[in-house]
Amino acid sequence: MLTHDQALSLLQAAREESTTVGVPMSFAVMDPGGHLVALVRMDGAPWISAEVAQGKAWTAAAYGAPSAAQKAKMDPLPNFASALTAMTHGRFTPQPGAVPIYSDGQLLGALGASGGTGQQDEDVCAAAVAACGYSVS
Repeated sequence: MLTHDQALSLLQAAREESTTVGVPMSFAVMDPGGHLVALVRMDGAPWISAEVAQGKAWTAAAYGAPSAAQKAKMDPLPNFASALTAMTHGRFTPQPGAVPIYSDGQLLGALGASGGTGQQDEDVCAAAVAACGYSVS
């Protein structure tokens, strides 16, 4: 499981990468059980982005895979996706923008972002995870 200091390092790396991209974002770090460890909303990021980042991170942590994988899986099943979202009290967010965090093959949690395009969000998260010495698989 990630420590709070490790989560803060991930948020800092994500903020730096987001600044490089030129898009203010919100970032959420979840533990493997989908519990929030740390959250930040950059100046200028959309107000709703903090909630969306948490949903994406929850989804990546729940499945141990990028949240984009759930989007691809749910695209032909919109009613099922809506049902899962309702059953998880809005946490299931099958959209690109979050990646799992692995170390030595063990799932430590997930990092989610919102504020850019889904691809920008996911790219920033993947870069932050790598910068901190973790992997996404």
